[in-house]
Amino acid sequence: MNKKEILEIRKQFTPANCAITRICGCYVDHEKNKKLESKDAFLSLPEEETFKYFDIFKKTLSGTVGKNMLNMEFPLEAEMPGGTQEFLLKLRDSRLEDDMLLEEFYDKVIATYEYAENYYIILIHAMYDIPGKSSDDIEMFDASDEVYEYLLMSICPVSLSKAGLYYNAQDNRIEDRVRDWIVDMPDKGFLFPAFNDRSTDLHSMLYYTKKSSELQPELIDQLLGAKMPMSADDQKETFQMIIEDTLGEDGDYETVRSIHETLNDLIEEHKEEPEPLALDKTEMKKIFEQSGVDAEKMENFDRNFEENAGEKAALLATNIADTRKFNIETPDIIIKVNPDRADLVETRVIDGRQCLVIPVDDHIEVNGINVRTIRKRESGGSDTITDFTEE
Repeated sequence: MNKKEILEIRKQFTPANCAITRICGCYVDHEKNKKLESKDAFLSLPEEETFKYFDIFKKTLSGTVGKNMLNMEFPLEAEMPGGTQEFLLKLRDSRLEDDMLLEEFYDKVIATYEYAENYYIILIHAMYDIPGKSSDDIEMFDASDEVYEYLLMSICPVSLSKAGLYYNAQDNRIEDRVRDWIVDMPDKGFLFPAFNDRSTDLHSMLYYTKKSSELQPELIDQLLGAKMPMSADDQKETFQMIIEDTLGEDGDYETVRSIHETLNDLIEEHKEEPEPLALDKTEMKKIFEQSGVDAEKMENFDRNFEENAGEKAALLATNIADTRKFNIETPDIIIKVNPDRADLVETRVIDGRQCLVIPVDDHIEVNGINVRTIRKRESGGSDTITDFTEE
C-alpha cells in the first residue's frame, strides 16, 4: 500500500464516512489474563467513545511507509488450508460474530505479543464501498464496482495515570486525584487484507509498529504468518556496512558526504510520489558511482551488496538516509551539521594529522552564549583567531 491508499482508508474513520460494522475488544493484564471482553455494533457506541476509537484507528495507519507501516506478503504455506491467512479470512468473513474464532484470535495475540504490562486488543470489521474515479482523479460515488471488506487490529498499552492533586468543583476543594487506567495510542496493529491499487489484495497485509526497531517477529510469524521485511534500523545498518565494505579502510569524509548528498537529492526528487523510493543493487551501484567512488573499489560492490543485503534486496531511501541531520562523530566530539551545508566541513592534513576544518566566519554560539571571532593579521599574512569575545 502506498501513502494515497492508506490515506483513503484513514478517511473512513469519521462520523460521516464510517464504514465500521462491529468492534470487539479484549483487555489483558500483566499476567496475560483476559480481564474483559466486549462485542458491539460500532454505531451503537456513545458518540464520545467513537471519536476516541477513531483516533486510535487513524494512529494505526500512520507514520512512514517502510518504517512504521510495513507492507507484508503471505508466503504460499500461509495460504494453504490451515494457514494463518485462511484463519484471518475466516475471521473477516465471520464479521466478528463467531465467538470461537474471536477467542482463538485473542489467544494467538496473547501468546505471541511481548509486553510486560496491561494492554487492550481492539479488532474491527468494516465494509468500504469503493467509489470509482474519473480520469482526472475525481471520486464518483455512484460508480462503485467493489466493496473492500477488512479487519483492523490495534494493540494499545493500558497504563495507570499519574498521581496528583485535582480541583473538586462540587466540594470546592483541592484533593487527591483518583488514578485511572488509561488506554494509550497503539503500539502494534495490522490491516487485513491490503488495499492495493484501490482493491482487495488477499495476498498482502499492512503491519503497524510504533517503534521501527521493535517489530516483534514472533507476533508477525505466528499470528500473521506474513513475510517480515527488513526493519528500517536494519536497513540503515546494512547500508552503512555496504559503504564501509566498499570504501575499505581508506574511506574518506568527502566520498561518504557525497553519497549522502546524492541520496538526499533523490529523496527530494521523489518526495511527491506515493510509492516510497526503493533502491536495489543496480540503483545503489549508480549512486556510488555518481558520488565519485573509485572504479577500483566498485569492482567488489556487487559482492558487498549481496553479502550484506541479499541479491534481490531493495533498501528504502528514507530508511538509509537522514534528510534532517548530518552528524560527524569522534570518540570525544559530535558535530551536527545542516545536511544542506555539509560542504562547509572539509578534511585537511595539518602537521601530519588528519583534521576537520570548519569555517567560523559567521555567528558562533558556545553553550548558548553568542560569541564572535577576533582575527589579527600576523606578519606572515595569514589570519589567525586570537580570542573569543562575548557580545
